[in-house]
Amino acid sequence: MRPTSSLLGVAAAALTLAAALAGVSAPGTASAGTTPPSGTAVPASPPPSSPVPASPPPSGAACTVRYSAYTWDTYLTSSITITNTGVTTITSWRLTFPLPPGQRITTGWNAVYSPSSGTVTARGHDDHVTIGPGGAIAIGFVADHTGDTGSPSSFTLNGTPCALG
Repeated sequence: MRPTSSLLGVAAAALTLAAALAGVSAPGTASAGTTPPSGTAVPASPPPSSPVPASPPPSGAACTVRYSAYTWDTYLTSSITITNTGVTTITSWRLTFPLPPGQRITTGWNAVYSPSSGTVTARGHDDHVTIGPGGAIAIGFVADHTGDTGSPSSFTLNGTPCALG
């Protein structure tokens, strides 16, 4: 039935003409400087988009540290294993960790420790300066203590936090 579809077209044109005469934009058109009459729903503006990060967030630590200690009297011997869990070789590494209060390093191996208490930094010594991807090195120290034989609470390798393993 053609007359019905023709009537729909005429009705749409009449609505567009009436809206134009009233100073209101017809649906699907824009007219500068017009304000819809009160009671007319105004579509909300789209929500602001989230900023795109400059680089992907870190996927996790590129190192794991395993720490153990054997204690006796007022001394302890620690063993630290540093594993490179990343895909690039780590060179000239620095491992930083807080010694618990009352502990003081007296000697160490495979690394140079400085200072002997507080927040300590161990640096690779001799042939222990490079850790390849998936590789590990073992370092350690002897310390005296005044009763606290606890373990360091965290480790960072070249400024990157390591997972405890």
